[in-house]
Amino acid sequence: MRAQEVVERTLAAATHLHGCVVLVRESSEAVLRWANSTMTTNGHTTSGRVTVIAMVAGEGGTAAGVVSSSASITDVAQLDALVRAAEAAARDAGPARDATALVEPSTSDSGWDEPAVETSIGVFGTFADGLAEVLAGPQRQYGFASHDITTTWLGTSSGLRRRWVQPTGSVELNAKTPDLGSSAWTGASTTDFADIDVVALAAEAGRRLEWGRRKIELPAGRYETLLPPAAVADLMIDLMWSMTGRPAQEGRSAFAGKVGERLTDLPLTLVSDPAAKGLETEPFLTTSASEDGVSVFDNGVPTRAVEWVREGVVNELTYSRAEAAEFGTSFTPGGDNVLLTGGSTATGQEMVASTGRGLLLTCLWYIRVVDPATLLVTGLTRDGVYLVEGGEVVAEVDHNFRFNYSLLDVLRRAGEVGATERTLPREWKDWFTRAAMPHVRVPEFNMSSVSLGR
Repeated sequence: MRAQEVVERTLAAATHLHGCVVLVRESSEAVLRWANSTMTTNGHTTSGRVTVIAMVAGEGGTAAGVVSSSASITDVAQLDALVRAAEAAARDAGPARDATALVEPSTSDSGWDEPAVETSIGVFGTFADGLAEVLAGPQRQYGFASHDITTTWLGTSSGLRRRWVQPTGSVELNAKTPDLGSSAWTGASTTDFADIDVVALAAEAGRRLEWGRRKIELPAGRYETLLPPAAVADLMIDLMWSMTGRPAQEGRSAFAGKVGERLTDLPLTLVSDPAAKGLETEPFLTTSASEDGVSVFDNGVPTRAVEWVREGVVNELTYSRAEAAEFGTSFTPGGDNVLLTGGSTATGQEMVASTGRGLLLTCLWYIRVVDPATLLVTGLTRDGVYLVEGGEVVAEVDHNFRFNYSLLDVLRRAGEVGATERTLPREWKDWFTRAAMPHVRVPEFNMSSVSLGR
């Protein structure tokens, strides 16, 4: 059964409800994996998911119930069963705090009747040629490349019909010395792999392995630290996810009373923009769950550029339409991409060259919030911490660090911010790949303890 037919037949089975939203997603993914300089996996898979959101009017207000199925839909009886299950979930849930009218259609998608878009192993054509050259090199290479295209159809009982095709691609490369004593990570995000130079990525990893020929040990402490774009992305994604309106309004977040507060004198802007070139995301909201800042009742509402921080000042927090009405503010959607702009034109190499003594990181992982009131997070460095002296990388630190630092202080205390470039978050890559970030110099970044794990 075609996706469009699934939408229409489901809505037809839900005419007795107060309202209904149907989401159909069809995904096509191609992957390559290599280990110890040998290809281990390549393949192509397809998958689909149908989500039914039933709205039921009752005493005390409107309730919403959500049911999803990844099973292939072959007949109307399956759709009827999904509608009944979603209706039962709504009646069990009781009145929804975020209940509001479904979005009315204001535009139609000319591509609504088009089929799902698929990728294939062929997307790696030029990339695979470069990868063969890399695998023949002197380092042991490990890595993973993925290209996914997800086509989404959204239909509602209010008459809304929207379709969006989302390409998502990434590559991670981990090079190791022959004795496996050192490793170096590089990664990149893409929409079609036409812009990925895997030979250049491997060369950067090789350069980092050369830095590691000399090893030193350093104690825990506060160091001037250069955070590369991948590390900055992971921290700014966490910051953006924390910028929800209701917790701030109720005094239970780090942003309580903070809208309008200046974080830094640097003209830094943290923005999510669905139209950002090369980082495009859905121009309308889709969600299968309600939580702070997002509501299933808002499915189909147009998204927009949101400046979380504008020229150094806290500017916007996420609000669903119901929350915006409750608190007297504007609907503000969350973002599926994030950019930090307003720095200088300095490259990472130029920032290293102007460093007297400090640390250069590669990436971060296992980032967790320790104190929501201050947005203090902890985490670990990964795959290379390097000592910079006199404007040059002079050694690799022979261990990782656990760090403790406030996400807000990354902006508050930034001493220098370089040029913004597209990057791949390491920690949040499985959920969030579209980011553009600069190198950021942070004085006295707190490396709270030594971690012996590599």
